[in-house]
Amino acid sequence: MRADRLVSLVLLLRQRGRITAEALARELEVSTRTVLRDMEALSAAGVPVYAERGRHGGFALLPDFRTALTGLTHDEALALLVAGSRRGAQLFGLGSALASAVLKVVDALPDGLRETAAGAAQRLLVDPETDLLARPVAPEEVPDAVAAQVRRAVFGGHRLRIHYAAVNQLPKWRTVDPIGIVTVKDQGYLLARRGSEDRTYRLSRVLAAERLDEPARRADSVDLGRAWREREVRFRTGGDTTEVLVRADPARRERLAATALAVTGEGTDAEGRLRMRIVFQDARHAEWALWEHAPGVEVLAPEWLRARLGERAREVAGLYGDASPEP
Repeated sequence: MRADRLVSLVLLLRQRGRITAEALARELEVSTRTVLRDMEALSAAGVPVYAERGRHGGFALLPDFRTALTGLTHDEALALLVAGSRRGAQLFGLGSALASAVLKVVDALPDGLRETAAGAAQRLLVDPETDLLARPVAPEEVPDAVAAQVRRAVFGGHRLRIHYAAVNQLPKWRTVDPIGIVTVKDQGYLLARRGSEDRTYRLSRVLAAERLDEPARRADSVDLGRAWREREVRFRTGGDTTEVLVRADPARRERLAATALAVTGEGTDAEGRLRMRIVFQDARHAEWALWEHAPGVEVLAPEWLRARLGERAREVAGLYGDASPEP
């Protein structure tokens, strides 16, 4: 770990010029005393680092202390910088490693390319914390210790013990054979086998993980995309789902489909309105989603859902029926 920190120190000094020990300590999440010791180690190793005292003092490197990375185009360099902002690495417990890698690449770029790529990257925002309606879009949190154990078991081909908190259940320890890791819209999933059955575990619900020495019982190769699609189909078509027949404004089609598990059939009636057969996760999901799309979407079946939405509409009409509330 100290070797990685020393490299990060050199790169920070290369990119930012003079910087104080306090600022370096904050950047590297260590104490100021640790930074001072690291500076002594760098100097002893022959790195041309020096200290300037005074109000505007700090540590710096002698000019032109750098290496060069050639062969990268502007777009390739920009792609690397944008990759550094992606959240998937956080789910895999690789956020700090990605940041360090990007820092090294940026430092090694030729001057002109580094400046233009960094300037272009400032014009791009990837995965902001909220959408245009100010709704939070924060990724799930997966502790680094958990992510590291899961990642090492997957890559190393070892069995894995996880302390998993399934929905509406007490946490339990499970021993699984890991197959791969998938991220979907900032949510991480572990694909594994437990006994003879395929299992999918949400990484944010793994409270603890332990890689075992025992080899995983799995095939030597895997088509992870196909494995994920098979699980997706089982999820969408199995369990206590609710199927609804609706008549909808065509302009609502994409947003409506996005709220459902699946669209199993659709056509157009004589009036040009869509008739869609849609599958929702359960009755509560169906009621919530279709209320959100009213009045642009009308439920034709089942009858109980029509009645429930009509009841909600009457409640809202009663609440707002008067011209103004009483003072």
